[in-house]
Amino acid sequence: MAKIYIFLAEGHEEIEALTVVDLLRRANIDITMVSITGKRMVTGSHQITTQADALFEEINCTDADMLILPGGMPGTKNLQNHAGLDSLLKDAHAKKIPLAAICAAPIVLGTKGLLEGKNAVCYPGHENNMGGAQIVNEAVVTDGNIITAKGMGAAIDFSLAIIKFFSGADKAKEIAAAIQYPFYTD
Repeated sequence: MAKIYIFLAEGHEEIEALTVVDLLRRANIDITMVSITGKRMVTGSHQITTQADALFEEINCTDADMLILPGGMPGTKNLQNHAGLDSLLKDAHAKKIPLAAICAAPIVLGTKGLLEGKNAVCYPGHENNMGGAQIVNEAVVTDGNIITAKGMGAAIDFSLAIIKFFSGADKAKEIAAAIQYPFYTD
């Protein structure tokens, strides 16, 4: 079973984080919500507080099959400025561990040079911070071991792309059908 970590910062976009967690758990994919704040309770950009499963200081990502970054402001900036996460992302990239980011969060990868030469997408207006990525006009883009998505409206498709990546197209279609999401196309 895949082991995935999603990182929560103060000011994250709640839908982008929790949709991913919900749908991956429905697909029986092991996902851990990790707070980078030093406390388990993390408040998003719309004042919704989520209890993380673990603190950054408590995890050891040697078993990681993917790292995920939700967007939101100032959550994206908080992710970008976390030294431990910076090291973890660079190490994961060097080891070819898949990375996924949605909305403004792809700029975290871009400013660290992790999107160079990749097709990617981000929230409109952040394209100049995508670090050599080829920006495409799609809701969700998978290029090798990198998955990016445009914004909150793409949260379900982003989640289904991650499910497809680990469990195949049939599982993604099964989850889309189970939640009555008629817009999913493989």
